[in-house]
Amino acid sequence: MTSSYIFLTPPGSAGTRLDETRVIRDGSTWLGLLFPWAWLLVHRLWLYAAAAFLLQAIGGVLMDEPGLWPAGAAITLGVNLLVGLEGQNLRIRDLAGKGWNEDALIAADTIGIAEDVYFSDRAAPAAGDDAATPDWQNKSRPNGPHGQATSLGLFGFDGGR
Repeated sequence: MTSSYIFLTPPGSAGTRLDETRVIRDGSTWLGLLFPWAWLLVHRLWLYAAAAFLLQAIGGVLMDEPGLWPAGAAITLGVNLLVGLEGQNLRIRDLAGKGWNEDALIAADTIGIAEDVYFSDRAAPAAGDDAATPDWQNKSRPNGPHGQATSLGLFGFDGGR
């Protein structure tokens, strides 16, 4: 199954190196769905983690009260779904707020293929040379020409139909 990967480069970076670039899969996360505030803490989203913990605590207290169980369950389930479905977007927005640049969006089956596609367009510096040499060869597109992607008649990521 094909996923989309977003490549972010740090603020003020002149050249893109593998160790500077962050890759985030654009999609849902099972760990964020099952353990929302812990997942947010692992990814250093402190304010969101505190809000998720507080909302889940309120939901837990409401579930203990007679007659308010559905409201408490809805709050805790809503927090789980929100973090599970939009957690990766929170990570991307947090990095963008810190000055990181969204450099590319690549659809690929695995993160390794996405990295190969992303870094294949980047010029590799020659050994012992500080300036990057441009690659003037015409490389074929990994997914074929524009418009060959299956997108059910809608515009795809590559701009075709």
